[in-house]
Amino acid sequence: MKQSAGILLYKFTDKTIFFLLVHPGGPFWKNKDLESWSIPKGEFTAEEDALDAAKREFQEETGFELDGDFIELESVKLKSGKTIFAWAHEFDIDTALVKSNEFEMEWPPKSGKMQSFPEVDRAEWFQTEHALKKINPAQADFIVQIISKISSSL
Repeated sequence: MKQSAGILLYKFTDKTIFFLLVHPGGPFWKNKDLESWSIPKGEFTAEEDALDAAKREFQEETGFELDGDFIELESVKLKSGKTIFAWAHEFDIDTALVKSNEFEMEWPPKSGKMQSFPEVDRAEWFQTEHALKKINPAQADFIVQIISKISSSL
């Protein structure tokens, strides 16, 4: 069964919570916005520690290394059967400095030409209301979970 691990960054600005979401790169996602954003995440094998995988994927998709305390969230299961494990971490990054690794695919389809695209074409901070509209609906529960876990500090 496929599994992914990721990290949901959050920060406070004037007692308002913001969440970092990333927009997938490549031609399929180019004109998609609502319900298309994600936490930085990626697949990992059963031999790899899920939190280590989440940190690695975060670095691959944003260029930033994270350490410190992470809040484990309950995993979500997608309709496809894939399970996503996630951790929340309070940390601020400058989205203008986000640099993703790239992947190759045939583009245009059936052209025989391979092109490179960034895994993530941009990252942005969103307040809760906007984050819940932008994030893939299957991942929205991660935002709900972290709000309930840290609501005492809001």
